[in-house]
Amino acid sequence: MASMVDTATRFFEACESGKGWNVCSQYCTEDATFAAQAEPLADVKDLQGYTEWMKGLLALMPDGSYDLKAFATDDERDSVGAYAVFSGSHTGEGGPVPPTGKHVNSDYVYVMNFDGDKIGHMTKIWHAGIAMRELGWA
Repeated sequence: MASMVDTATRFFEACESGKGWNVCSQYCTEDATFAAQAEPLADVKDLQGYTEWMKGLLALMPDGSYDLKAFATDDERDSVGAYAVFSGSHTGEGGPVPPTGKHVNSDYVYVMNFDGDKIGHMTKIWHAGIAMRELGWA
C-alpha cells in the first residue's frame, strides 16, 4: 500500500500537469468531493470535475507550471497539504475571452483528506479574483 504522502504527491503532479481524471482517478475514491471558495470553481463539487477543469486550464495556458513551495502531512487528521505557485500565460484558444497573452503567478493551497489509502476530499484555497484580473479575464 502506498503511503498517504506518496499518493498525494502523485495526485498533485498528475493534476497540476493537466492529466485529468483519467490519470488522477487512481489516487482518489470514486466519489471524491471537492470544495473551493473561488468564483471560477463555484459549480465544481467533485474531484473528477476539478481535475478536468485543470486539464482545460492548461489548454488555455500551455506554458502553465507550478512551483511547489511546501508539502506537509497531518497523520492525525489523515490529510496532506500542498502550497504552490501556479504560473502561466493565456496564449491558448478558448476560455472566457480571446487569448490575452497576459501572465499570472498565483498562490494556492490544496488540502487533501484521505479515506483509507485514497483521497476522498480536496479543498483548494485560492484567491481567484486576483488571478482573473492579472490574466485580463475580469
